[in-house]
Amino acid sequence: MAGMSESRARFTLDAKGLLCPLPVIRTQDRVKGLAPGDELTVLCTDPGALHDIPAWCRVHGHELVATEEADGEIQICLRVGAG
Repeated sequence: MAGMSESRARFTLDAKGLLCPLPVIRTQDRVKGLAPGDELTVLCTDPGALHDIPAWCRVHGHELVATEEADGEIQICLRVGAG
């Protein structure tokens, strides 16, 4: 299939119930074990993560794919960068 040569693995990190700065720290620790192009969805409940994790992505060269908030749960999806 054309355009499907890149296979991306998808992972989930459960950081629900953790308060700042723990969601970012756990995200950073998890990304260290992933390959560039892998996607990580972080599940959390701390509203501060909606600012902190995207800011961390910008600083460290990762791509923010999507954010979603529903019923007090936040999902932040990022794609691991090469840096």
